[in-house]
Amino acid sequence: MLSKEKLARINELAKKAKENGLSKEEAKEQSKLRGEYLQSFRASMRQTIEQVRVFDSTGEEVTPEKLRSIQLNKKLH
Repeated sequence: MLSKEKLARINELAKKAKENGLSKEEAKEQSKLRGEYLQSFRASMRQTIEQVRVFDSTGEEVTPEKLRSIQLNKKLH
């Protein structure tokens, strides 16, 4: 997870970009911070999805095989 300070800086730069525009250094910083944010978000989303088990209306597990193999390799279920 990204720190609160970095998230605040991302928001600050976005607001400044809308109002006045950014200098080259600020644009580079914004791009770097957005990259870090996306990397953190994707890792979190992947972890969440890897925990999911899917069941049909009869109660039978229908989790996709690819996801099951990931769960078995990581010993999640």
